[in-house]
Amino acid sequence: MTDEMEAIDEATQYRRRIDHTLARFSAAHDEMEAEEAKRRERRERLSPASILESTRTALQRVVTAPPPEDDAAEVAPLPEKAPRKSVQFGRIAAAVVAALVFLGIGGAWGAQTYFDAKFTQVAALDENSADIQDAAAQANDENFLMVGSDTRDGASAEEGVGTADSTPGARSDTVMVAHIPADRKRVVVTSFPRDLEINRPECQRWDPVQSKNTDEKVPAQKIAKLNTAYAVGGPSCVTKVIQQITGLRINHFVGIDFNGFKEMVDAVHGVTIHNEIPIDDTILGKVLLQTGDVTISGDQALNFVRARHVKGDPTSDYGRIKRQQEFIGALLKKVMSSDVVLDPGKLSDFITAFAKATFGDNLGVKQMMTLAQSMKGLDPSKITFLTVPTVGTANSRGNEVLVVSKTKALFDALRNNTPLPDPNAPVPVSEQAPPSSTSKSKSSGSSKSTTTRKSTGNG
Repeated sequence: MTDEMEAIDEATQYRRRIDHTLARFSAAHDEMEAEEAKRRERRERLSPASILESTRTALQRVVTAPPPEDDAAEVAPLPEKAPRKSVQFGRIAAAVVAALVFLGIGGAWGAQTYFDAKFTQVAALDENSADIQDAAAQANDENFLMVGSDTRDGASAEEGVGTADSTPGARSDTVMVAHIPADRKRVVVTSFPRDLEINRPECQRWDPVQSKNTDEKVPAQKIAKLNTAYAVGGPSCVTKVIQQITGLRINHFVGIDFNGFKEMVDAVHGVTIHNEIPIDDTILGKVLLQTGDVTISGDQALNFVRARHVKGDPTSDYGRIKRQQEFIGALLKKVMSSDVVLDPGKLSDFITAFAKATFGDNLGVKQMMTLAQSMKGLDPSKITFLTVPTVGTANSRGNEVLVVSKTKALFDALRNNTPLPDPNAPVPVSEQAPPSSTSKSKSSGSSKSTTTRKSTGNG
């Protein structure tokens, strides 16, 4: 090293340049070491084990902590009239939020990529369709088109759902639209009967094995059943039909196949539903004979939502739609319970099963997380299940017919976020089904197919 007080000759200047260079390298090295130390610390904080442990601890504190009135030293007591149920609900809501935070942080170390890779992506959406009405009013609304496909690809004979050889192709056994307006103050889930009579547009042929459309075009058909739209044109064709009927901007498509559906139920160790009557189906057999609150397995759930030839139930599709709505509410309740969100294994298994059993467009962990976070404060009583208005009696072709005026009023209200119309309003005389002694009644009363209900208890 040199002394800055030395005489400045050429050798000294040379040594000083070396010293200054070494000093700069040393400082840079120290900075790099500091940065690396910060990166190591951050990696440790974001490691799966560290996140899992801290999240589990936080969730346990949320659920096991004493109620506010039992800890007056730290938190002011609740008013005497405040029900304990509200406290419990608050804990569960907090647990859900904490679980969402866990999954969100998990994305930092690859969980989002891992789960998204399990989703099968299909082309289904057309958000610039001319059929979309009141587009400006629908800004930031979320519309999930949910289709339950009856494809048997990958199913074995012993599973009881049929096989790809016995039941080739795929149809839409279930069609629902979940509408969540921009203000997130309500959720309306509308079901469509599989035998709804539609004007099917021209669509590209769907290949269920490859999960994509081919170049072949299927001509439009003036009179067809709704479930044929999926059979010939797949997700994109169903989206076209639903956008024509509703005017909604469908921005998410969710398809669920029979073969993987039951794994979601088994992942959370069963779902408790409220069964009103024994389900004895002439095709599927004795599906569920117990009544009241019953916890069902994946196999039972699969047949519970598929049964449409139940003895003593003349409503056929409408009875099945009601059971499907009941089940969806019950499944959501189970997934959001502390029994699942506090159990990393169940939560991970459910997400994995959901990803494996579903296919979609604009669907993944990010979309699900954004939706869940935007709805976390939603009052469960604001979730309404209903069925698209029909005349209630099958026509001579065995198809369900829309009540056009009531359908228009319903979806006008959804698009513009106004109060829902009275579901029990009478059907205009001009749209009533002609009297027939041979027609099979699907419901009783004035357009009962539009009956709405709030989700309560077991859905």
